Amino acid sequence: MMPSKSKAPNYPKSHLLAASGVAALLSLALLVFPSREVEAKKTFIDLKLETSSGQIITEPDHNEPSLAQSPFSSASQLQPSAEAQHEAPLEADAGQEASTAVDPLTKEVVVANGDTLSTVFAKVGLPPSVMHAVLASSQDAKQLSRLKIGQTLEFKLTEDGELASLRSKLSSLESLALERTADGYTFKKEQIKPEVSSVYARGEIDSSLFLAAKRAGLSHNLTMDLANVFGYDIDFALDIRKGDSFEVIYEEKTVDGNRVGTGNILAARFTNRGKTYSAVRYTSKDGATSYYNADGTSMRKAFIRTPVDFARISSRFSNGRKHPILNKIRAHKGVDYAAPHGTPIKSAGDGKVLLAGRKGGYGNTVIIQHGQRYRTLYAHMQGFAKGVRNGSTVKQGQIIGYIGTTGLSTGPHLHYEFQVDGVHVDPLGLKLPMADPIAQNEKQRFMQLSQPLMARMDEEKATMLALNQQ
Repeated sequence: MMPSKSKAPNYPKSHLLAASGVAALLSLALLVFPSREVEAKKTFIDLKLETSSGQIITEPDHNEPSLAQSPFSSASQLQPSAEAQHEAPLEADAGQEASTAVDPLTKEVVVANGDTLSTVFAKVGLPPSVMHAVLASSQDAKQLSRLKIGQTLEFKLTEDGELASLRSKLSSLESLALERTADGYTFKKEQIKPEVSSVYARGEIDSSLFLAAKRAGLSHNLTMDLANVFGYDIDFALDIRKGDSFEVIYEEKTVDGNRVGTGNILAARFTNRGKTYSAVRYTSKDGATSYYNADGTSMRKAFIRTPVDFARISSRFSNGRKHPILNKIRAHKGVDYAAPHGTPIKSAGDGKVLLAGRKGGYGNTVIIQHGQRYRTLYAHMQGFAKGVRNGSTVKQGQIIGYIGTTGLSTGPHLHYEFQVDGVHVDPLGLKLPMADPIAQNEKQRFMQLSQPLMARMDEEKATMLALNQQ
């Protein structure tokens, strides 16, 4: 049975005329208006993407047909407009720069987790023998094997695939470089000298010094330095109050306008409980550096106020305290500073170690004699610092041990005692003896440094407060 032929639909004549008119209008529009491809040439949208290696890659627009694919391409479309002709060389130049920027003999490797120097060399096609030759070239070259995740190593190879040079940037200020010479490999460490300027910062304490300092832009190290500068007068475990404030002028290090670190505190002021303390860093003619009050009197005292930084006082000096373990009333002839295991303990002053060992319920203990009149005791230590032993000498602020729970102790803390002429005194209420002031023959030189720094802090503070009120 033959299939029947379908009959063509019989459209009304008016419909056919209308369809013909629409087709004519479409043809006219295509001739009058430029295609989207030509419009793209006029606007010259740069879709180049830069890869990590610096190579320029043109990202295709998958929504737009190319001229070769376009069913509407014509002679007029292949000729760009005057504006497109003017900008086209820019695109060509960019492509030319991209081709010249890529050096096939330069390869970079970013150290990943699990990488070793041998795996890094293998990634660039260098055999283990080359790596061993590099490490054997000098003792310093072994520094190249101390890799860190994220570290970038840049290899330059010869036409024959041999290692020509190797560079690795350790920080913004330091790089390692290896060059191949006729005599083998030469290694050097390159140091970049940063620009050093002075910066002012101010903060007000709401809950802690660390948080206030962080808001003011100070690093952790600068905050510790600030506490150490005023540690002779202020106990940062006991004395800090909400509303206390500080100002500081410190050194800032930059390379090409980017901050790469900080240096010394040049001057500072700290207001604690309404009393303001000032400090100026000064290096004497003989090279000794210390901090002094703005008038030249010494910040340094014979003893620091507290031997543990930022610890919590858990028990005070008392003649009638109930012992937490013995459950008896007995005098507590010292101050307890609670802090985590391993927190460093510092010597309160210069002196000689009379004992560094076990002492009954005190556990691991250090006793230091300071001159003829003063003696300090540090108990319940986890362990002693290197070099601290019977008969050794220690300097003020030197780490002598670490907080622990040895002896009769319910938790990690330091038990600290202070004796004057053999009598126990409360170290928190003790008036500390002063060190020597600026030498008279250097007083004028010191004031020429101190006065401008104090004036700058006054000006910076006034400007900052005025801006905050606006």
